[in-house]
Amino acid sequence: MKYLFSLILFVSVLAVKAQDDNQGKYKKRVLEHTEIDFLLNYYEQDGENAAVTGGYGTEELTDLSPTIVVAVPLNDDDVLTINANISAYTSASSSNINPFDGKQPADPFVASSGASKSDVWTNLTGSYSHSSDDRNRLWNANLSVSAEYDYFSLGFGAGRTWLFNEKNTELSLNGNVYLDTWSLIYPIELRPPGNDEPDEDDYMMDDEDDFNGSTFELIVPGYEPSFTEHQSKGRNSYSASIGLSQILSSRMTAYVSADFILQDGLLSTPYHRVYFADKEDSFYENFHLADDVERLPDSRFKIALGARLNYFVNHRVTLRTFYRYYTDDWGITSHTASLEIPVKITDKFTVYTSYRFYNQTAADYFAAYNEHLSTDEFYTSDYDLSEFSANNYGFGISYTDVFTKGHIWKLSLKSIDLKYHKYDRDSAFTASMFSFGVKFVVD
Repeated sequence: MKYLFSLILFVSVLAVKAQDDNQGKYKKRVLEHTEIDFLLNYYEQDGENAAVTGGYGTEELTDLSPTIVVAVPLNDDDVLTINANISAYTSASSSNINPFDGKQPADPFVASSGASKSDVWTNLTGSYSHSSDDRNRLWNANLSVSAEYDYFSLGFGAGRTWLFNEKNTELSLNGNVYLDTWSLIYPIELRPPGNDEPDEDDYMMDDEDDFNGSTFELIVPGYEPSFTEHQSKGRNSYSASIGLSQILSSRMTAYVSADFILQDGLLSTPYHRVYFADKEDSFYENFHLADDVERLPDSRFKIALGARLNYFVNHRVTLRTFYRYYTDDWGITSHTASLEIPVKITDKFTVYTSYRFYNQTAADYFAAYNEHLSTDEFYTSDYDLSEFSANNYGFGISYTDVFTKGHIWKLSLKSIDLKYHKYDRDSAFTASMFSFGVKFVVD
């Protein structure tokens, strides 16, 4: 963390120097001054269909995610942006990768105190953009690195934008590649044995290193899971998108987009349990021991088609509408529709109300807890791949000072945003998110 924020501070210093070096030039800059965004999100969720415990168990999770974004004008035409994000979460669901902590009887609705109950995800993204002298053409490139306890990701991409018709029409093309590597962490009762053979003393479940799958086969009569280790640790994602926006009138703008995503490699999550209806159930304490882990195809192709229509009712009220159609070759089809209404209360304050509806069909490989058959080739009990409908309600307030009169040291306050979203899914899943953001301009 210390080195990360030192890098951001260094970039900010370079920005101020770049501005000084370019004084005296009269071309209108793409970005006049360095801008710094501080963002903070708090997220919490709960439900009863955790994939870690085979579609039956607590989904309680809390997440705190601070982000800092620094946009630096290197000269009149070029902008460098650094985005640093940290996500620290505590999850009752993932804690049950090993529910046997020795402190209480294991139960899918009770969080374990094991090491997997919490973790930190980190991401650092750098992007560079260049605009032509007439501002009718722009290209950009980005590079990102993400890491968590069970995976590492490297991403890169590029894009091109053209403006036509006196800037009333905009066409954009973008492509990205993400190369991910998993650490294969399995549910504790399925982990392959170490060099030492288990003995009867291994039922003392107070140390993850003291027991493994062979231990449970020894101490639980009749427990014979259908499990083999995954052969792949990698997952690659390739995406391409095209977008077209058009100013239709003085009050109306429209935007349409198409996204295409291809994934290959390990698309299953190694610690998601699955239970088979045609096999005898095995329990230790109050916990159902897994028959296998999630198995999904090693490729997936997704298509998303979207459209936005914004209408300016008057100088205070705007209607923002959005629709997206999604389909993939796993059998999922979804529809998303949303409406946001910003209302300008004063020259500086705007309030937002929003609503979003979402509906999807189930993946071909989904079945609920203990409903799969051992003869199936692919199977998952992850309710994110189930059939469901969801409603999202939002409210927010924004303060904007275009003249940046407020100052903190050498930082001029440009905007403050506060938003709240409530999410309800008809599969007994709920979530809430609070977001706070503040943007400064470097003098």
